[in-house]
Amino acid sequence: MVRRPLFHTALFLLLAIGILPPAFSQNDTTSVAFARAAHLKRGINASIWFAQSPRDYSPQRLTTYITADDFRLIHQLGFDHVRLSIDPAPLLKPPLTDGLNAAHLALLDDAVKEILDNHLNLVLDIHPEGNYKHPLRDDKDAQEAFIQFWATFAAHYAATDPEHVFFEILNEPEVNDAAAWANLQGQVVPVIRKAAPQHTIIATANRYSGLRELLAFQPVSDRNVIYTFHDYEPFPFTHQGAGWTADQVKPLSQIPYPSTPENIAPKLSEEPNLADQFWLNEYGLDQWNAARIQSEIAFARKWSEQYHVPVWCGEFGVFRDHSDPAARAVWIHDMRVALEQNGIGWNMWDYRNNFGLATDVNGKRVPDPAVVQALGLKLP
Repeated sequence: MVRRPLFHTALFLLLAIGILPPAFSQNDTTSVAFARAAHLKRGINASIWFAQSPRDYSPQRLTTYITADDFRLIHQLGFDHVRLSIDPAPLLKPPLTDGLNAAHLALLDDAVKEILDNHLNLVLDIHPEGNYKHPLRDDKDAQEAFIQFWATFAAHYAATDPEHVFFEILNEPEVNDAAAWANLQGQVVPVIRKAAPQHTIIATANRYSGLRELLAFQPVSDRNVIYTFHDYEPFPFTHQGAGWTADQVKPLSQIPYPSTPENIAPKLSEEPNLADQFWLNEYGLDQWNAARIQSEIAFARKWSEQYHVPVWCGEFGVFRDHSDPAARAVWIHDMRVALEQNGIGWNMWDYRNNFGLATDVNGKRVPDPAVVQALGLKLP
């Protein structure tokens, strides 16, 4: 009797249950990347912790904001991975030991261990502020420093298990020039590969890692790579009331989803001028619903099939402070279902902040039952 190698058997089973895209074959040089993409089916972002506002990276906050108890809960809910946002700035703050700040790195190492110890796969997401990213557009010194950072960072985590730890090059590059970003990312990939030969890299398109940018993007030459995109469409719904982004969304609240011209018409008066009313009116005319989301996400699958590479949605979510909870849950459900039906793993933004899955109640982290259900998970 011919014995099928265990690795090939596992890949056959992944194909059979629909985890891998149809373009995959056992002889494909991206087989490792596809197999590991199956470890990133259902995830949550651990954000506003080692990256982003309020930029408090004190040991006291880092050891208490998200803890091992949170990762235990995340695993019990049914998630299989965590995307950990990491601002490189504190790691590059002197004094440096072997190129990184040893004290801050030790705290990060503890967080990595907590995640892995709770049987969760881990995406190490380099997630800097704009003042770090913007010079990457055309500043050669900044670009060289970024490449060197990755050489040092990848070397430090090269000893982790490549089956369970992934390297995401840069969150939302904010580089408008697609060719310029492709060139810089193309220089980073071999540097990571030299330091960590077995680890799977997560690459992205330019600007804000949107689906539109991904569809125009050419994969890098390395084959052990997964490609990520973020999806917050439609923006009038997902970012309603958000004060840090486009002016059009700031006055909005309780925006309906699904959208129709009729249910959006009463909301137009919330916008202060005709141009913004026109923008919101288009959201109603576009009639965003499950079918619309499904139609758009199908293009990510088509891109994956065209290039024979795996795709993963690293962010999607709804700002909860000003949205109707029921409508928010419906959108999250529709997005999650569309991703899964197209064989794409997902990672919701985020765990406990203003797009969060969980809130604090009497000192305990409590998941939102409607969001848990929308994600196809179950409360423990």
